[in-house]
Amino acid sequence: MMDLGKRKWWVLGALAISLLTVGLDLTVLNLALPTIAKDLHASNSQLQWFADAYNLVLAAALLPAGLLGDRLGRKKMLIIALILFGAASAACAYAHTTGQLIAGRALLGLGAAFLLPLSMSIIPVIFTEQERSKAIGIWVMANSIGIPLGPIVGGWLLNHYSWGSVFLINIPIIIVGVLAVSVLLPESRSSKSPRVDVPGVLLSSIGLVGLTYGVIEVGEKGWGDLPSLLLIVAGAAMLAGFIWWERRTVHSLIDISLFRSPEFTWGSVLATLVSFAMFGILFVTPQYFQAVEGADAMGTGLRLLPIIGGLLVGAKVSEAIMAWKGARWTLAIGFLLLAGGMSLGATTHLGHDYGFTSIWISIVGLGIGFVLPVAMDIAISTLSAERSGVGSALIMALRQVGGAIGVALLGTVLSNGYHDKLNLDEIPGQAIEAVQRSVSAGTAVADQLHSENLRNSVRTAFIHGMDLMLWVCAGIAVLGLILILAFLRSSSDRKESAEFEITNLRE
Repeated sequence: MMDLGKRKWWVLGALAISLLTVGLDLTVLNLALPTIAKDLHASNSQLQWFADAYNLVLAAALLPAGLLGDRLGRKKMLIIALILFGAASAACAYAHTTGQLIAGRALLGLGAAFLLPLSMSIIPVIFTEQERSKAIGIWVMANSIGIPLGPIVGGWLLNHYSWGSVFLINIPIIIVGVLAVSVLLPESRSSKSPRVDVPGVLLSSIGLVGLTYGVIEVGEKGWGDLPSLLLIVAGAAMLAGFIWWERRTVHSLIDISLFRSPEFTWGSVLATLVSFAMFGILFVTPQYFQAVEGADAMGTGLRLLPIIGGLLVGAKVSEAIMAWKGARWTLAIGFLLLAGGMSLGATTHLGHDYGFTSIWISIVGLGIGFVLPVAMDIAISTLSAERSGVGSALIMALRQVGGAIGVALLGTVLSNGYHDKLNLDEIPGQAIEAVQRSVSAGTAVADQLHSENLRNSVRTAFIHGMDLMLWVCAGIAVLGLILILAFLRSSSDRKESAEFEITNLRE
């Protein structure tokens, strides 16, 4: 581990500010889509590719990005990633055609694929075990806070400037990150200079793209769409082939022996489970705020802030509980909070106002603050500085796929619940398809028909679907709690075997 003194916190701060751009990009594009569609004459398919190009390149490049950081130098690759992200942001801002914007979004995904794991990989290199939990909490917060800030910042920018401004906002932030990393962070790389595992790169990249794209398509077209299911099966088969290859090759892309450690395995699984539920919450609540409560884009961002507030408090309190009772109890409390908050949210009905919503999303945020930093701390505690890049990329890949699958599965539950409760009586035949498409389309039809009954039916049906989805999320939280109690060792057990395990892993 490098001894950088207080300078390490400045490095982390600079990276945290840079990571805000990744969170902003997850939400700010959706806000600008109507304006982009009009200015660039984009079709629905092209609008979907604006998001999917980013997600697919991010999924494909995560594991190779970690390997290149370990081999070529984490500082060097971080600077390249930041410059690429800034250049791609400018390309998106000044795109004149849909093809240019899709290409720019793909480059943004490539920059993010390097930025996310490599920014995390420096944590076990420059921070001590005692400092690591706090450092990961800051890293998680930087990733999360950009999500509600996207609608707030984007709403203001779109009210005053062209849609390209939502991408240009990244550039000054990236410049700060490049300067800080260049000046403050010393270079680090694996002393073993691992050889590039070309078959592993191809298998993992194609497999992650196939699985992620298949899940995206399922979310759009439903689980009855055969091509989407075939993509998922093909992606899963490629990933199975990747694991088979990694167990047999000498110069592997990932270190399979990491999964011999219960800490790495269950820390990664728990971080993936909470990402599964978190992505679902962030998928459904903006729709609820806009279609049911009548908020605009900026108001939606403001209404999401209790999640971040809960996350901040949870991350701080969990540090004290972690020191007192260890990771096992901290995670158990976190998943109990998640289950409780989501169960409370699942009792939402049309008469509830934002005050009720703010309570349960705050509890959910508190649970995320307890679980996510601690789970990731457990996982990366087993990573040596030699392989921190690839190990961090593996954790991020699992979270990325878990989040994508979460949105698809939970979106299906939401959609089915919405359709089951819709009252389509007295609706003109030509309007039925629009009402069934989404709650936003349904409320738009109700406004056109000046039908209060239809508006109430659409909102009630959406809340029913949301409640079902939240019960599933609560079940995921209970599953996480069961896994903790069944498989995660207590802190005393971990201390007895930690040195032995880490020594074996590094060998």
